[in-house]
Amino acid sequence: MSIMTHQNLAERLRAAYREGAVPPLRDGLEPTDAAGAYAVQAINTRFWRDAGRVVVGRKVGLTARAVQAQLGVDQPDFGVLFADMRIDDGGVLLASAALQPKAEAEIAFVLGKDLDKTDAIASDVAAAVAQAVPAIEIVDSRIADWKITFADTVADNGSSAFFVLGEGGKSLDGLDLYTCGMVLEVNGAVASLGAGAACLGHPLEAAAWLARTLATAGEPLRAGDIVLTGALGPMVALTPGDVIEAKIGGLGTVSFRYEDDRA
Repeated sequence: MSIMTHQNLAERLRAAYREGAVPPLRDGLEPTDAAGAYAVQAINTRFWRDAGRVVVGRKVGLTARAVQAQLGVDQPDFGVLFADMRIDDGGVLLASAALQPKAEAEIAFVLGKDLDKTDAIASDVAAAVAQAVPAIEIVDSRIADWKITFADTVADNGSSAFFVLGEGGKSLDGLDLYTCGMVLEVNGAVASLGAGAACLGHPLEAAAWLARTLATAGEPLRAGDIVLTGALGPMVALTPGDVIEAKIGGLGTVSFRYEDDRA
C-alpha cells in the first residue's frame, strides 16, 4: 500500500466534493494521527482561503464521550467555518451541494472579544461571548459510508458542510446552558433529544478547549468569530424533502429545508 503525502490527501479530499466520497485515508494517515490529520486540514484551509473563501469561525466536534471512545480518542476535534457554509434561518440546502449529510442541534457563540489565552477556561469564554444562538450544523463526510476514524474526520475539516444560526441571539446572563433541553424535529416529529451537558459537560467547556487549542497553535479566536460548540444530541440523516427544526431551551428555534434539485 503506497503512502500518500499530506498534499496528496488534501487534493483527494477536495476532489471528493466534486466527484463523490472516497475510501478512508488509511494509506496516508493512521487512525489516531492528529498531527498529520490537522496538517491535511491546514493545507485545504490555505487552499480555500487563497481561492477567496472567508473564514468566519470554527466548529468543535467529537464532544460526546461515547463518540470519542468509538474513535479511540480522548479529546474533541475542530474544523473551520467559511462564510459560504452558512444557510439562512428557514433557508434551503440543496441536495446537489452535499454527499451524505446529517444534521445535529448545537449552541453557537458569537464572540465579542478575542480569546487568545493558552490557558483559557469556561469563565474566560463567557466573558468573551457577545451572544448565544441556537444552531443546526449540517455535517457531511467526504469519506464513503461515514467509515471514519479520528484522522479521517479531522483531515476532512471536521466532517463539516453547512450551518444555520437562529435569529435574535441572547446574552449569557440568566441562561442555563447546562440543563437546557434540545429537541430536533424532522417534518414535525421528534428525531433527536439532548441537553447542554451532553456537549463536553457544558458548551462553554467545549469552547474553552477550542480557545486553548487555537491559541497554543498561534491562531486564536477573534472578536466576531462564530463558534459551533458541538452536538447536544444524536445526529440525524437527511432525506430530500425534510424540514429540520431545532428548539433549544432559553435560546429559541432554528430551521432549514433539505430539497432535491437533482435530475
